Amino acid sequence: MSTPRPICPLPDLLISQIAAGEVIERPASVLKELVENAVDSGAQSIEVRLEAGGIRRIAVIDDGSGIRAEELSLALTRHATSKITSLAELESVDSMGFRGEALASIAAVSQLTITSRTRDAAHAFSFESGMTEPVAAAGALGTTVEVKYLFDAVPARRKFLRAEATEFGHCIDAIERVALAFPEIGFRVFHNDRAVRQWLPASALQRISDVLGAEFNEHGIEVNAQGGPMSIMGVTTRPTAARARADRQFLFVNGRHVRDRTVSHAIRSAYADVLHGDRQPAFVLFLQIDPLAVDVNVHPAKHEVRFRDTGAVHRFVAQTITQALAGTAGTHQVSQGEHSAALGAFAMPLNGGTIPSGIWPNGATPDGLAARGSDGPGAGSTATFAARGGAQAFTPRWNPGSQAAFALREPTSNGLEQPGAWKALYQPLDDSPKTGSDRDDNNETWPLGRALAQVHGIYILSQTATGLALIDMHAAHERVVYEQLKTAIDAQTLPQQTLLVPVVFRVTDKELALAEECAEQLSALGFELAAAGPQSMTLRSVPAMLARGDLEALARGVLRDIEHVGASRLLTEQRNTLLATMACHGAVRANRQLTLEEMNALLRQMEQTERADQCNHGRPTWVHFSVSDLDKLFLRGQ
Repeated sequence: MSTPRPICPLPDLLISQIAAGEVIERPASVLKELVENAVDSGAQSIEVRLEAGGIRRIAVIDDGSGIRAEELSLALTRHATSKITSLAELESVDSMGFRGEALASIAAVSQLTITSRTRDAAHAFSFESGMTEPVAAAGALGTTVEVKYLFDAVPARRKFLRAEATEFGHCIDAIERVALAFPEIGFRVFHNDRAVRQWLPASALQRISDVLGAEFNEHGIEVNAQGGPMSIMGVTTRPTAARARADRQFLFVNGRHVRDRTVSHAIRSAYADVLHGDRQPAFVLFLQIDPLAVDVNVHPAKHEVRFRDTGAVHRFVAQTITQALAGTAGTHQVSQGEHSAALGAFAMPLNGGTIPSGIWPNGATPDGLAARGSDGPGAGSTATFAARGGAQAFTPRWNPGSQAAFALREPTSNGLEQPGAWKALYQPLDDSPKTGSDRDDNNETWPLGRALAQVHGIYILSQTATGLALIDMHAAHERVVYEQLKTAIDAQTLPQQTLLVPVVFRVTDKELALAEECAEQLSALGFELAAAGPQSMTLRSVPAMLARGDLEALARGVLRDIEHVGASRLLTEQRNTLLATMACHGAVRANRQLTLEEMNALLRQMEQTERADQCNHGRPTWVHFSVSDLDKLFLRGQ
């Protein structure tokens, strides 16, 4: 056994190199720290120069307040900062930097030089690690920090760096995050003396478009809400523009880019029943909160924060995003790719077999952003019915208290269908011209138009004021029923339908015990289940709006979801999973023949339902083809 070494203090250089391991991972980490320091200096313009992806050289030049000559040597000292001076200031920090470790850590693993000039100085001063005092130098107002040969003195760290192109990509990601957070600052980025990025000072929305591309805003929903000491603004994308990866998710808390589980979960909750499969939403959100209510001193690299009241933050973010998504239902423009898929078999090739770009016009959405479908799965469910000449886009007339129960034919008290029940609500359509107030009853003011026919027992073909709409009747009805179920449950007014002939079906012992254990929760959902034997069960009542569905499959699906979710959580965070199952089983099925009256009743219900452009699984419920689109497909006017 070896003799234990004596305890002794570590050398300052080794201490700094250990600290650098927590803060400095790669060139992008260096760039982030330097640019954030430039932001804290009050800079209006920041220039970044990189060589070899930042491995060989990183220079950050700002026009901020500068550093006085006598403070330059302190700037490279560990735990020296101008951002805070007491514990009270640490608990309410509002600057990007505050730990006083970044420059010392960078200097420990590279060759670092600071050149700075304050407004009252006759000239600039320069200081380099290893010097005893600064020297006079040429330089404009502001600070230039130059970092060369990163990790050359630490070979163990150097070998973990990736290729130049990879490190450059990480540097661009880092500068993009800071540029998004501070749109009022101009940025220029050079790589190997070649200009690669330039962002002029702009509004927050314009900066998002400049950094992430116009397509982000085209698919975006503007978010802006205030709740007590918190506010949130930014852009989140429509569910149909969701991505396979979570690579376009930017959360800023008081201007700092962070990863936070509370906010991430709140956003996922808001998108829970509108995303298709494993798709991920894209967003740029700025959460402003009282600095006293958030702890930023959690992670050495300041990537994480801790909220004092996580529940309040979660509720505020979830409700805000949910309302933003609900407020854009029905704003859907089908994309070129979707047109090609839908009509490609019938369209004549244009320009040598390709459809020219730009023939599918964008429409205005309620929040003023352009909407256009994406080419990914689940795309094309946000069609815009903007009439020619700049008419306002469709916003659904959502009324949570209206028509709590929905069925294509309403059940009577004896459980049988009541033909023509919709006649009291919607009069039969005719082709006679309408004038004056009568125009409210024709397809010129109905966003989803007037039904013409049923296609293959699956789709409804409808004529709108500006073209044709194609509606997936099961997906659309599923969303309508789902939203009405949620509304009825929330209001505790879910109507129950007693079955004239109870449904008896075989179950397992486990299912039978589960039904008995959760009888109260099932009753709250409109179900009455009772044992009918050792391995059989009787279904005596169901929610009225689902009475015409496959009742045995509905009951089995509900029991399966209860088993998976757990009775204690049934009516809380997992409630919507169960309601989605109920809605799916209760929605009208394919190959059911509908009358024109029933089809139009469904269209009118869609217009009054939030998120009606998607089913509960995130798939589109309808797409729109404008007259000009159809004209181009048939070469009319060419």
